[in-house]
Amino acid sequence: MKTPTRFVAELTEEQREELRELMKTANEQVRRRAHAVLLSSRGYSVDRIADIYEVDRDTVSHWLDHWEDDGTTGLHDQEGRGRKTTLNQKEQKQAIKIVEKDPRSSKRSLTKIEEKTGKKISRDTLKRILKKGHKTWKRLRRSLRGKRDEVDFQAAKAELAGFRAEAEAGEIDFYYFDETGFTLDPCVPYAWQTVGETIEIPAASSDRINVLAFLSPDLRFHPFVFEETVDSEIVIACFDHLSQIITKPTLVVIDGAPTHKSDAFQARLEEWEARGLYTYLLPAYSPELNLIEILWRMIKYQWLPLKAYQSFKDLMRLLIQVLKGVGSKYQIDFAH
Repeated sequence: MKTPTRFVAELTEEQREELRELMKTANEQVRRRAHAVLLSSRGYSVDRIADIYEVDRDTVSHWLDHWEDDGTTGLHDQEGRGRKTTLNQKEQKQAIKIVEKDPRSSKRSLTKIEEKTGKKISRDTLKRILKKGHKTWKRLRRSLRGKRDEVDFQAAKAELAGFRAEAEAGEIDFYYFDETGFTLDPCVPYAWQTVGETIEIPAASSDRINVLAFLSPDLRFHPFVFEETVDSEIVIACFDHLSQIITKPTLVVIDGAPTHKSDAFQARLEEWEARGLYTYLLPAYSPELNLIEILWRMIKYQWLPLKAYQSFKDLMRLLIQVLKGVGSKYQIDFAH
């Protein structure tokens, strides 16, 4: 005699949405159980669901029972189930501290963890523990932060916050100014590639595209592109242009680049101020305060496609496309 099948009660739209969300975010076991409930609601028999997931029909029945008893909560593993971790919570914290003292060598850390706890774990296990502890593997960053005057830095940070508030109130306009360069030496050294195959790009040439730009916190963007070397006269020409189009008092944040401190540039400050254009010189070693630096990183590491590095012509064409899209197609949130 064939065992009669059963189906879950008709689902509400809210229940369906909860189950779909579990299928997007939960682990594999919970996703299977959520899908089984959805399949049952669509008329799939217990036997058919069991065939789909290659499990016993009793297992599927238990999934449906847990759903009907406790909803989505019943689809999760109960506390205490599953394989026990090699290191307990205290030992995992000890492992994280060991890695913090020597963050560049997993091998040495694994040895010290075994010496400390008497337990041997794999590199993959350590990786899971570190991720759980909010650690991530990424490049170290070279920084001159230690050379700056922290008092000057904090004072400038506070002043800039005040200027931004004035700009948001419409009292002034506010821009960050900076220069950067783009070459065929790509700023994206890593890419997913098929095993056994290598994505190749041409060797870099010495050609360089220089971009100077003004960027406001609300993403008004005025870029200038040059192939020649940037000198004080080019920078002055950019500031002259901005001074001719501003409609209210305007403050421009600049760093201590030689072109900004040159006699030629300094000699024009009074003339620009008469037009309502003022400059604010950042303290040394404070790139974090010039938010246009974020824009350059986004362009180089995210927005420029890899094919831009096939030729200088492609680099110029695709870079211009990205620059034209800043503020519309390409967005940055400076709120945080």
